[in-house]
Amino acid sequence: MPHKEPDVDVARYAEMLAALGTEPRLRIMRLLLSAHPGGLVVGDIQKELGLSSSNLSHHLERLKNEELVKVRRDGTFLWYSANSAALKEVLAFLYSECCTRNRILDLDTGVPIKN
Repeated sequence: MPHKEPDVDVARYAEMLAALGTEPRLRIMRLLLSAHPGGLVVGDIQKELGLSSSNLSHHLERLKNEELVKVRRDGTFLWYSANSAALKEVLAFLYSECCTRNRILDLDTGVPIKN
């Protein structure tokens, strides 16, 4: 019988996926991933995506609360970067059931398993 994740893990991943489930936040994540690992300052994110400062602040806060982005201060600038470890964790959670029951992919390499 497959290993079942504790409900707390499922709830955590549901919140992380919900945070990614809006167009602005998904656009932010894609932009931050394109600038990985250095990240971008808030002004550059705002300019690139055309979001108001209050709207951008709201979305970045939600992503930060779910640990999908990291923030660091450099003087007066806030630099945001994608938390690639958290994204890998979410993807591993999604793949875990599919790949362990059906053995579609090798979890370590992501390569399809030939039958």
